Amino acid sequence: MADYPAAAMSFSTTTPRPHIFTLAWPLLVELVLAVAIGVAGTWLASHLSDTAGAAFAFAHNISVTLFLLFRIVGSGVGVVITQSLGAGHREGANRVALASVGASTWIGVVTALVALFGAGPLLELLQTPDDVFPLAAPFLMALAPALLFDAWNASMAAVMRAHLRTRDTLLVLLAMHTTHVLLAVPLMQGWGPVPAMGLPGFAVALTLSRALGLVLHLVLWRQHLGLVTRAPDWWHLPRRELAEVLHIGIPAAAENIAWRLAFMAAMAAAGTLGAAALATHAYVQQIGSMVIVFSLATAFAVEIMVGHMVGAGELGEAHRLVRTSLGRGLVISGVVAGAVALAGPWLLGAFTSDPAIIAEGCILLWIGVLVELGRTFNLVVINALRATGDVRFPVMAGAASMALVLAGGSWVLGIHFGFGLAGLYIAFAADEWIRGLIMWRRWAVQAWVPHARAARRKLRPRM
Repeated sequence: MADYPAAAMSFSTTTPRPHIFTLAWPLLVELVLAVAIGVAGTWLASHLSDTAGAAFAFAHNISVTLFLLFRIVGSGVGVVITQSLGAGHREGANRVALASVGASTWIGVVTALVALFGAGPLLELLQTPDDVFPLAAPFLMALAPALLFDAWNASMAAVMRAHLRTRDTLLVLLAMHTTHVLLAVPLMQGWGPVPAMGLPGFAVALTLSRALGLVLHLVLWRQHLGLVTRAPDWWHLPRRELAEVLHIGIPAAAENIAWRLAFMAAMAAAGTLGAAALATHAYVQQIGSMVIVFSLATAFAVEIMVGHMVGAGELGEAHRLVRTSLGRGLVISGVVAGAVALAGPWLLGAFTSDPAIIAEGCILLWIGVLVELGRTFNLVVINALRATGDVRFPVMAGAASMALVLAGGSWVLGIHFGFGLAGLYIAFAADEWIRGLIMWRRWAVQAWVPHARAARRKLRPRM
């Protein structure tokens, strides 16, 4: 271990240090709820038709890609606020929180306009099959208003988590998702005088539930954080606070966007395999998302804790936390991914009765075990690096693997060599392991320490 400097200020100057499980379990439930909504949407769409299931997958993947733009604000806000709180600088943390509202407005508006007016070109870019396109395009356009509300909710939830209020964000998510499901079923399938809207009904229910989430976040900000937004806060862009946020947020978002673009290139390869392959991929992806939530919850909790520790100067504690959390994350993700693969025939049977789709899906779930183990390295370690201020390395080191192994490998293995979806998933696994091991070496050799010390020095004049 390196000779870490002694903490200049204890973590407990603002709040007692919680156990990582205390932070992780509400995050885990949050993520499970979010995944459940995606699974429920896929299930509802699949019961309209397999073509509708594929359309849902295409539009949903584009909306998720657009949502990553919100990480420009959300990731930066979370790290800056946790470091400020760790250093005991509450006033600065509040200024950053309010600055995130205006930034979210502008990013949300731009994202909503892209979904509304760019649905056609985006779906064409993904090689959407002709029979899927007429269902996917109006669905993606209908998702536009929900994206604006998601921009605000994402940044407000990041602020709450940075203040260790993970249980409050869980309650908001629970209210949003419950409302969404209760509205989605009658709007999609029709109920009494309500006409069946199909996939757009899912989008309308999503928008209404996200509006409820915004109201609840505003109430919680006032009650628990003492933060009250004024009218100018909704569009004002304070330079100093946002400069700190963007220093962290832009590279963090770039890393996520680079992965998503590479994944969309892989989706384009899948699009050439036909509607049945797309439906298989959609169902496996939704089932696989049940596994990733365990690593994600650990990663988010680690990011919050490491940010506070960096602000308090407790770098040795941060190093030990990451090593322990990564080991536990690998065990949990491996066990859960294996259990899901074993239950593959029953899980896939909930989406379709096509034996060919079920058989191929089971193969993909077993390859998915390797994918999830490699992904655990990326999620836990990259989030820890980000919390220390080491945000550029993950983008620079991972870009080549994303482009060559994830995107390129999907086309080479899946299309050129004719392995189909199995080839795509082998490329997914190879990319996750290559990047994951690179990130782990970065953490293990403590190349992040200078970034953490630099972040600490920036906070000292304010203390």
